[in-house]
Amino acid sequence: MAKERREGGKLLLTAGVSTVEGSAGGGLASWALIAGDETEDGIGGRAHVTVVPLADYTLLSYGGAIGINDRIEISYAHQTFDTLKIGQALGLGHGFKFSQDVLGAKLRVLGDAVYGQDSWLPQIAIGVQHKRAAQSAIIGAVGGRAAAGTDFYVAATKAVLSQSLVIDGTVRFTKANQFGLVGFGGDKSNAYSAQFEGSVGTLVTRRLLVGGEVRTKPSNLGFAREDAAYDIFAAWAIQRHVQLTAAYVDLGSIATIKGQRGAFLSLQTSF
Repeated sequence: MAKERREGGKLLLTAGVSTVEGSAGGGLASWALIAGDETEDGIGGRAHVTVVPLADYTLLSYGGAIGINDRIEISYAHQTFDTLKIGQALGLGHGFKFSQDVLGAKLRVLGDAVYGQDSWLPQIAIGVQHKRAAQSAIIGAVGGRAAAGTDFYVAATKAVLSQSLVIDGTVRFTKANQFGLVGFGGDKSNAYSAQFEGSVGTLVTRRLLVGGEVRTKPSNLGFAREDAAYDIFAAWAIQRHVQLTAAYVDLGSIATIKGQRGAFLSLQTSF
């Protein structure tokens, strides 16, 4: 029995999928779940490649996460945001790319989202993500205060197996502009603000989870308003160690260009 638990033992899709920032959760929201197939006796992990082609931009994210004893998660993601033709109109040059590295850590502090079915208590985790963007000169020119910053969050996640539901609510304390790709803080505000991330999904089958998410963002830069992000997703466990997530995503206005909607496609492997 101990050997089986070390090799993995979580129910399918109960570790969430990979966010664009590398942590376990939905596509946009970080959840209290810990990455990997491990239970409390083992070590697991996940790697992901995600592409988000929008109307005028493309976001690429890749990285991985390690879960230890279903208690601690360490994650990393590299993001590249391609401005395509819009880069010329913004004065940056055709195909100018913003990029950043995201290093994260998460600790499950209370509850169990799946195995605590006899309790109303959700699984609760605290997390931190340190982000470092590459284009400090451009970030300063558009009003960003810093090219590096740190987000802090508290997440609560509950799987209600009798109703085939997964529900998450997360509060993130952040200064990030466009998830950090355009730096941190700005001419409008350089203070941390509390932002909300929420997800709800239903297990249509044991291999298919469908649902939606919302993630609010601060609007720190005077030249460009930021909107909340939304998605409608389907996460499919092709087999135990391979998951595919597809979504329709709406990121609102980005760098004065409205209507940034498109697809979200992510392939993940886990152990």
